[in-house]
Amino acid sequence: MAYPTIEAPYGLKPVNLIGGQSYSGSTREYKILNNYDTSIFNGDLVALVRGNLERIAVTTGTVGTVAGVFLGCKYTDPNTKQLTFSQFYPADTAAGDIVGVVADDPDLCFKVAACSATTVIGSVAQAMVGQNLAMVNTAGSTSTGNSSNALLSPSDTPATTAALPLRMLSVVEDTEKSLGTATYSSISTATVTCSALPQALVVGTDVGVLDSNGNYVASGSFVDTAAAAGATSFILNQAPIATMAGTIVFRQYPEAIVKLNFGQHEYYASTSTA
Repeated sequence: MAYPTIEAPYGLKPVNLIGGQSYSGSTREYKILNNYDTSIFNGDLVALVRGNLERIAVTTGTVGTVAGVFLGCKYTDPNTKQLTFSQFYPADTAAGDIVGVVADDPDLCFKVAACSATTVIGSVAQAMVGQNLAMVNTAGSTSTGNSSNALLSPSDTPATTAALPLRMLSVVEDTEKSLGTATYSSISTATVTCSALPQALVVGTDVGVLDSNGNYVASGSFVDTAAAAGATSFILNQAPIATMAGTIVFRQYPEAIVKLNFGQHEYYASTSTA
């Protein structure tokens, strides 16, 4: 099993910039309105509304509204009267000096977990690289202060739709999990018949074969419908481009590297936010 195990989504975490440039950790501070009624968690997407930060639930995308990714805040606690640094902004905080810390570089690349529904960890696949993907919008954890937003493991071919908020750049190899192998029998369009599946396959599971040197070769397709352990067939999102023969290999990639889709970030939009 790969290490570490991804057990829950955590929002968007900055890793570097496009072109392989390093991320220095630079951020920008924006005001949060006194008594703003929605909690904002570390890793959530935020927008500027009348000059103040607000959490936005970007699932299918809203062009030109994203200010960046929230990384915490500071404010004078209304009870202790002490300056407080927090992983998240608690809803309805009565303070006039609330400042949110935002990773706002439009060229940032992020690591994000994939979920098939709400907080159920799913998978991405090599075939999704270069495609646009939607997000799962879920309230974060007040225990950890972290976001619970995730990339949506698609149930069909990832789209080229401009409104989708994320562009997938790569899978994360470090947390890849092997779901075993099966012996190929036949394929009809996108339905593969095989020996009994050794483990359950989640939507988005990468499907491939091994070459003569033992190297993994992705098929260009992924699991379209979840399949139970012991099943003797599974359905791909579309017919594979690589030959399916012999031993079939299943890989779950619970994390991906992504970037905000062009035009989603307010720095890339010609029209300013209201």
